[in-house]
Amino acid sequence: MPDYIQAWQCVGCGKIEAPQPCIGVCRDRKILMVGKDEHEQVLAELADVQQQLQGLQAVLLQLAWSQPRDGQWERCWRALQLRAREWIADPGEGAVEIGAVDPSAGS
Repeated sequence: MPDYIQAWQCVGCGKIEAPQPCIGVCRDRKILMVGKDEHEQVLAELADVQQQLQGLQAVLLQLAWSQPRDGQWERCWRALQLRAREWIADPGEGAVEIGAVDPSAGS
């Protein structure tokens, strides 16, 4: 959890002061701020999670749109399992553009 810094921001001009309000010339409201390093860390973590979600979505799309041919359901299922296991082993490698998922890949 990031450490917040309490500061005061003028509702009119937007100036920021910390740790106490100005001498009364402006009308201030209390705000919370985080440090630049913590903010950048959260952005990096968010990018990682977005990449993981994209990979998961590709696996789920293949699962949702696969239609095995008669008598081929087990082969299709095993192919989907393999793809999911590959993604689990290396989430970055599993990311595929959504349009690139071939609905018949498991048939």
